[in-house]
Amino acid sequence: MHLSASDIYTHHRPSRCDLRIYLLHHGELEGRHSEYEEVLIRLGERHERAHLQSLTDVVLLDFGSREQRERLTRQAVADEQEVIYQPAFRSSLEIDGKRWEVVGDPDFLIRWGDGYIIRDCKIARRITHADHPEIHFQMELYGWLYERTFGEPPKTLEVYAGNGEIAELGYRGGTAALQELELIARIKLAEAEPYSPVGWSKCQDCGFHYLCWPRAEQRKDVALVYGVDQWIVHELRNEGIESYPALLERLDVAQLAEITKPSSKHTGKVGKRAPSIMRMAEALARDEEILIEPPSVPEHPNYVMFDLEGLPPQLEHDAIIYLWGMQVFGERPGKFSYALADFSSEGDKNGWLEFLRIAQQIFDEYGDLPFVHWYSYEKTNVEMYVERYGDPDGVAARVLGSLLDLLPVTQASIALPLYSYSLKEVERHIGYERKLTDTGGDWAMARYNEALETDDEGERDAIMQRIVSYNQEDLAAMWQVMAWLKGKAAGAAAEGRANLRVT
Repeated sequence: MHLSASDIYTHHRPSRCDLRIYLLHHGELEGRHSEYEEVLIRLGERHERAHLQSLTDVVLLDFGSREQRERLTRQAVADEQEVIYQPAFRSSLEIDGKRWEVVGDPDFLIRWGDGYIIRDCKIARRITHADHPEIHFQMELYGWLYERTFGEPPKTLEVYAGNGEIAELGYRGGTAALQELELIARIKLAEAEPYSPVGWSKCQDCGFHYLCWPRAEQRKDVALVYGVDQWIVHELRNEGIESYPALLERLDVAQLAEITKPSSKHTGKVGKRAPSIMRMAEALARDEEILIEPPSVPEHPNYVMFDLEGLPPQLEHDAIIYLWGMQVFGERPGKFSYALADFSSEGDKNGWLEFLRIAQQIFDEYGDLPFVHWYSYEKTNVEMYVERYGDPDGVAARVLGSLLDLLPVTQASIALPLYSYSLKEVERHIGYERKLTDTGGDWAMARYNEALETDDEGERDAIMQRIVSYNQEDLAAMWQVMAWLKGKAAGAAAEGRANLRVT
């Protein structure tokens, strides 16, 4: 039986899931990585190659069978080689009376004094246990394997992080890693498939989404209800409530509000979230919308739909916005306008300044009007760019003062029979159909990384134009959702007037 450092990563990424470990051990095949996951894999390989090229006197062990690599690792250490690339370790561990083979392959062993530092390359920029427990467990396992192989601990454990810095973790004897391996071993040998709650953000990038999500839908799993956290799912299941019809049948709002989170640090209750959760469960059970209150959309003759495309922090780069998209809709619609960050050293700043110019142009033509967006991404990034490059003429401040986030408006007004309030889910619900059906946020980030990597200007321009077209459809979709919300508000107002007349 076999355990590896890769098992630890599998357990925790893209989010912690016991079921993923079980399914892989029992031969289920993972689906394809998302396009952006593929990008991250390539970035990780590039990051590792760059670090390798920065080192000298390197013994390369990235070839041959595992047995050969393990033998050559022991020989290279005995020869006191300065840097060893792709060493391989193997040991064994007894768990619940069964013997497990344990393997691990760190990226580097680096000579330090009379011993070695173990160093691994990761594209993550924050190497804290809270952000990336899997990195800490993996590194501890490498340290334990080294100690078992050579009879002494490594000098320390290090991570070459995505921001180009070396994070020193230290070595603590491997106890935490061994506890993690014990848990993984028990999951692998479990008699029955473990339950792991599905979750919209948790499961979207998992290779078993194709398998687990339809199962959850078939059983009407309570985890599908929007607003139900993973801990709430477990507490409800402890009460024998596994589906959202059972939730509606067994509990009322007051009882749900009293469900308490067990924790060694603090306790919390469902509390004020209970009414919303029950409405969402009811919407799913009835497969229909539930109007909570008329949508609160400020009246204005025109509105700017506002949407950004960006990259999260990657390797040494901070988060960037590479496309700022805007279009006026309403009584006097305007043309689609956008600002692109060019590919020069000043491209990021140039994109920001062009956005400010276009926004000023819109204010000059229409006066103050709402800049409509979905979720907090636009607000957060405008504020970030003000800090980064400034707001010399106060245009960004004017935009920030005009922002209208449609997501909380929608959430507060209508319980939808959906698992997520993402723009794409809501637009599908109202019947909006896109022409570019193979696009999405991950798709755009993957395409932009392709544009960064190519030296062919024609290919780069073609890629960027596809992303621009995707952004334009985002704006059109947002306008359709806004028009739908305004229609709901008008309908509620008309019904109220009719009721007054009847009275």
